[in-house]
Parts: sequence; C-alpha cells; structure tokens
Amino acid sequence: MAAALVVLAAAAVAWLTTRTKAAEVRTAVARQETTSGGERTVLNASGYVTARRQATISSKVTGKVTEVLIEEGMKVTEGQVLARLDDTNVAASLQLARAQLESARQALAETQVRLRESEQDLQRQTELIAKHVVAKVDFDHAEADAAAYKARLAQQQVDATVSERTVTIWQQQLDDMILRAPFSGIVTSKNAQPGEMISPISAGGGFTRTGICTVVDMGSLEIEIDVNEAYINRVEPAQPVEATLDAYPEWKIPCKVIAIIPTADRDKSTVKVRVGFDRLDPRILPEMSVKVAFREEGGAHPVAGTAVVVPKAAVRQDAGRDVVMVVQGGRAERRAVTVGAMTDSEAALSAGLAPGEHVVVDGPKNLSDGATVKETNP
Repeated sequence: MAAALVVLAAAAVAWLTTRTKAAEVRTAVARQETTSGGERTVLNASGYVTARRQATISSKVTGKVTEVLIEEGMKVTEGQVLARLDDTNVAASLQLARAQLESARQALAETQVRLRESEQDLQRQTELIAKHVVAKVDFDHAEADAAAYKARLAQQQVDATVSERTVTIWQQQLDDMILRAPFSGIVTSKNAQPGEMISPISAGGGFTRTGICTVVDMGSLEIEIDVNEAYINRVEPAQPVEATLDAYPEWKIPCKVIAIIPTADRDKSTVKVRVGFDRLDPRILPEMSVKVAFREEGGAHPVAGTAVVVPKAAVRQDAGRDVVMVVQGGRAERRAVTVGAMTDSEAALSAGLAPGEHVVVDGPKNLSDGATVKETNP
C-alpha cells in the first residue's frame, strides 16, 4: 500500500511540474506615439513601377535585319520606322506578280477586241440567214466563236483578279519587312543588330532574335502592389495613396488606387492592387522600387491623437481578427487590438493595448491564453 502511495505522489509531482513549466518568450514594450489629424495611414506596402502599355517589337515573318534605326532612350512616334529586314526576295516576287498582272490585263484587252469582232460577225450572219443568203453552217460558226470569246473573257477576268490579289499579297509582305512603332513611347531596350536573324517565334539555339526593341508608353506608368490578403479589406478603389520611390526617399508622390484585381494568388496569399499617379514625372521610370502608404480620411473633425506602437511580429491573426499576446503576472493574455497602420517592421495600434505593456514578439506557436510564460529578453 505504501509503495502505491509513493508512485501516486511521484506522478502528481511530475504532473504539477509539467503543468507549471513556463514557456520562454521574447517580449517588447509597447510605446506611445503622437499622431496628427487628417488623413492617416492604414496600410504600408511595397511594389514596383510598371508600364501598362509596352511592347517588344517583332516581325510577322522570319528575316535578316538590314537596318536598325533606334537606340535606347530614343523617343518614337506611332508609325515611325524602327528597323528594316532584307526584302530582296520579296521585292523580286512582287515584280514578277506585277508583270503577271500586266500580262493578264493585256490578254484581257485582246479578248475584249476579239469578242466585239465576233459579236459583229454574228450580227451580220443573223441578218443574212434571215434573208436565206448564207448557209446555216456559217451562222453556227459565228455563234460558236462569239460564245467562245465570252467564256475566254470571263476566265481572263478571273485570272486578272487573281493576279491583282497576288500583287496585294506580295505588297503586304514587302511592307512587313519594315518594322514600325505601334504607339508613341520611349525605346527601353535594343535587342537586335544588322545582320542578325529575327523571327516572330523562338527558333531555339540562341541565334535568332524574337524582337528588335522594347517600346514603353511612359504615359501609362502605374504601381503594382501585392497586398497580403489579410489586409486587403483596408484598400478601396479611388483611395488616396502616398508613394515614395527608393531612388528619391524624400519625394512624396500623391496617387490613387485604380483597381483591386478580383483574384488572389494562392501561393503568396496576396491580392494585386493597381495604383495610379496623380501626375507623372520624368523621374519615374519603369521597374523602380516604390513604397506606398494607403491613406484614410480621419473623419469630419480630425484631431491629433496617440497610437501605441509595437513590433509587427507581435500582431497575429486569430479568427479573422488582429490580436497580440500580452504578458501579465507571468501569464500570457490574448488581447484583441485595432491596427491603425503598419510598416515593414512596426504596427500602430489605435485600441486594445496600453503603453508600457509587454507583448510577445517570439514564442511557441501554440501559446494559449493563460499559459505560464517566462520572458527571456537579453
């Protein structure tokens, strides 16, 4: 009996020890910051400047480049000649097609003359046979000749039409040897040189180019941002945005949300947002890195206030709400909070937390409300 009591006591001690073992967590102290009235930032994100309208100019056919008339940075207008391909064979085929068309037209003119002559002869034979002056066989020959020339004329008219369309086809192919700008813009890359082969499709092997150059419409620049789907509810169409280019960190650029693309990326858990510049500037270039702050009006009577700032890692998502774990008396307390703004490293809370409180920044993933914790800050 005594042995059984000892075993039970040992088990109880082990259970109590396990139950009261504190989880080690790293914490940070929430601090208070003053915020101004008016517009406030509800979300910070980063993205890139992109061109809504850009194109890599290629050809319709495979050919050898004979002339390239552009350089990087050059402004081009719609329809401007950018490059030319070798048109020797196409030009020769066009000349042949034109000669065949001229031959068809000459044959057609001759047949028209012969037809008029046969019709006149038929008219005479018709009058004579009515008077019984000529034999019926002569009338039959005249009638057959007129019918034959009519049939030949119809065939030659079709041949002439075919020749005209052949000329049109070769003329179009000759025009395809000239590469033109589809719209006005700036050349951002030059991809081919005279003597190289170019093709509308990749031929493999690296010896055939698929484009002469890339043209960008600088008037179509905008910002593309991948917003975490957990915060997409803070973004609205036409919402004011303040953009800052990494190249010009002191320059605040006013923008607006153009569109929220109505689909999410399942791999990145993000939603794409398009942001347009209120006014373009020559300093804004495609593919520049940019940071944006989505703004929200402070209300009808905006006043200055305060916010509690904590590290971004302290804010978690639980059942669709923003929460933090607060350390109170050696235990973790789950606290729902309202995030007013967020940067890459910090979050500004407008409700739910007081300055000076300790929030968990790093700890066990399964840390529950009421769990015993031990702060291990260096």
